[in-house]
Amino acid sequence: MTLKPNTKRHNPESTWRPENMIGDSGAMMEVYKEVHQVAESDTTVLIRGESGVGKELLAQAIHDFSDRADKPFIRVNCASLNENLLESELFGHVKGAFTGAIAMRKGRLEEADGGTLFLDEIGDFTPPIQVKLLRVLQERTYEQVGSSTTLRADIRLVCATNVDLEKAIRTRKFREDLYYRINVFPITLPPLRERKEDIIPLADYFIEKCNHYRGDKKPRLSATAVEFLLSYSWPGNVRELENVIERGILLCEDGLIQEEHLKRKIQTPLAVSSPLEETLARQVAAFEENIIRRTLRKTKGNCKAAAKILGTTSRILTYKVNRYNIDSSEYKSQPKRS
Repeated sequence: MTLKPNTKRHNPESTWRPENMIGDSGAMMEVYKEVHQVAESDTTVLIRGESGVGKELLAQAIHDFSDRADKPFIRVNCASLNENLLESELFGHVKGAFTGAIAMRKGRLEEADGGTLFLDEIGDFTPPIQVKLLRVLQERTYEQVGSSTTLRADIRLVCATNVDLEKAIRTRKFREDLYYRINVFPITLPPLRERKEDIIPLADYFIEKCNHYRGDKKPRLSATAVEFLLSYSWPGNVRELENVIERGILLCEDGLIQEEHLKRKIQTPLAVSSPLEETLARQVAAFEENIIRRTLRKTKGNCKAAAKILGTTSRILTYKVNRYNIDSSEYKSQPKRS
């Protein structure tokens, strides 16, 4: 992955982002700022957020901006392994340590030597594994399964979870001392429903990425498809959006992805609006249309300038202008007020 010029590494207030992430919303810019604040240290980072928000991508960005960038980035999905397998996966084992250990195996800690170890879903660690990880963080030492030889752990640790660790501590499922060791620098990735400005750029990226299935002209999103993408709550976050876009590409036949192509991927039924909700929706739409018209009047019909003032993209604003049948040209020459 190609990184941005080093001249910007110390300017977290700028509007640039890691190359491996999509999204320039205000919420994500705060996340990027925190990445740059912590990346060049060896501080342990805890990434929190719902499933599918992109925690692994953020961990990769922290590694890529660190002084360990030329060393390994090793990922372990803690939820996919039982306790015995996870212990061997993390610490390695010697030949004969247990049934089936026919040869010595390096653990992920050793493979990550000098680099970054990313522990995904750390909230699923069992108490015995938590004790061993605590020792790694406190003493930077460990032993392979079946060995008494002490090894050094020269790693930067980044953890991630979608579990309520504070609740897990109260129910004695997670050690409080380990919590304080990993929660040195927490970063929370917001769910997609809280950063709707990023939905269309993400959808465009996934269209570009998935279009290899068709091999012909790049599909486009219809206006109704865009409205659906912006109105849906995305409980599966970015991962769900990618799946929906991939299916939409396969279903569309004329190069135009319609709303029905996207909805067919959604398994849970959308809530039916009540008359009160419909009334509220109409009021919100009228309020939004009024704001857009006032802003276009201020910019004399310049949609790009209006989008900048409203904190959105030109494409999203253009869709809304079309939705409300606004003719921006009527604002280009306003009569002077007496």
